[in-house]
Amino acid sequence: MLHALEITASTVDPALLDLPWELPLEDWPADILAALPRGLSRHVVRFVHLSDRVIAVKEIGETVAHKEYELLRDLSRLQAPSVLPTAVITGRTDAQNEELPAVLVTEHLQFSLPYRALFSKYMTEDTATRLIDALAVLLVRLHLLGFYWGDVSLSNTLFRRDAGSFSAYLVDAETGELHPEGLTEGQRTYDVDLARINIIGELMDLQAGSYFPSEDDPIEVGDRIRTRYNELWNELTAEESISVDQRWKVQDRIERLNRLGFNVGELQIKSDRDGRHIVIQPKVVDAGHYHRRLMRLTGLDVEEQQARRMLNDLKTYRAVTEQLDRPLELVAHEWMRHVYEPVISAIPPQLAAKLSPGQIFHEFLEHRWFRAQNAGHDLPLEDVISSYVNSVLPMKRDEAVLLDSGADTTFEMSAVHLEDEPIDGMLGHADASNDPEASPDSGSWAQEAPQPRMRFVPGLGLLPVYE
Repeated sequence: MLHALEITASTVDPALLDLPWELPLEDWPADILAALPRGLSRHVVRFVHLSDRVIAVKEIGETVAHKEYELLRDLSRLQAPSVLPTAVITGRTDAQNEELPAVLVTEHLQFSLPYRALFSKYMTEDTATRLIDALAVLLVRLHLLGFYWGDVSLSNTLFRRDAGSFSAYLVDAETGELHPEGLTEGQRTYDVDLARINIIGELMDLQAGSYFPSEDDPIEVGDRIRTRYNELWNELTAEESISVDQRWKVQDRIERLNRLGFNVGELQIKSDRDGRHIVIQPKVVDAGHYHRRLMRLTGLDVEEQQARRMLNDLKTYRAVTEQLDRPLELVAHEWMRHVYEPVISAIPPQLAAKLSPGQIFHEFLEHRWFRAQNAGHDLPLEDVISSYVNSVLPMKRDEAVLLDSGADTTFEMSAVHLEDEPIDGMLGHADASNDPEASPDSGSWAQEAPQPRMRFVPGLGLLPVYE
């Protein structure tokens, strides 16, 4: 009953008390549920409207709920890419005074999607590799913080579009462990091997349902997580020996790390015994190099590759307007007023849920490039904005809320059917009129795969599903 509830939270929204905690999550009424796709999970999960935001509620054991809550709080303090914890609620009982499971409440990560919602009729190998690359970056970032995941998979990750790629966020930390002293090689290797096994299983699941090309080898594609992780880890942490007359390579190493999105906090430099070579080893302190730089200049909070693209446009604006002698901070203020803000302010309220502002601006830049290339010269900003808002953005599907608010319930993503769309959300360099991205109304979000079929269940592997 309500009086028996115990809420653990840093700050409590009183609206939490109004939710029907006396009911199992699977019985919660549709009028309070947010129409968002759920990935595969061992637990019952629901997305719920609360005040002016959406929360994710997961039924889970009390001990595990408290552990995951504390881990997510620690990761948040470390600025790790993960969902934000809101509360743990225990002491739930139903109308017959029977005990109900505890729940973990987290903030919904706006504009994020489970991997199965990021493709339409099937997932191409190119899309799969970009998701795997994003997961490899996430895993490296977590390992650098000393976080051992213990259950790495695409299913336990949320993805946001980030210019032409994806950014990955940890969404399930119940098996995780935080080791401030750092991880052993064995712990890191186990996480990577587990990620490889789970990814291969997930791709096999898609392939069994005809949602992944039959000619592609899931094992070969899944192996990419190990390759990309090792490449990135070595680039970030490995020692490098250079000749004393090639000291420019020190700065080159730092710039390579910055291009990967990482900042260097310290650089250990030591010479060998004969003094002919020096050995350098960087200490990477955090990811988000371009994000933080754009934040300092403009206050914009966007994804890493979106920030990189915006910084390039800012520098181009500085050169085109012949302001190379002015501080970038001053030019950034002018760029915001004359370029970025006119684009974002032109988005009608009914289209604001299509994509995040950072992704919208990135796609606008793509559209501007395409229109200028076709015309053979630059076009007035107002014309390009009008063209993008009227002919391109309406064709995108909403990623803040994927269904009408009156939908019956949230739903599990088995395999999503939509009209074909560019997976990375970009127009690319093709005619915008041929951009096939469609709205949810033109597809079936809940269409099932051929029956019976195999489903990958995290922690259990491939299981037959007869429906």
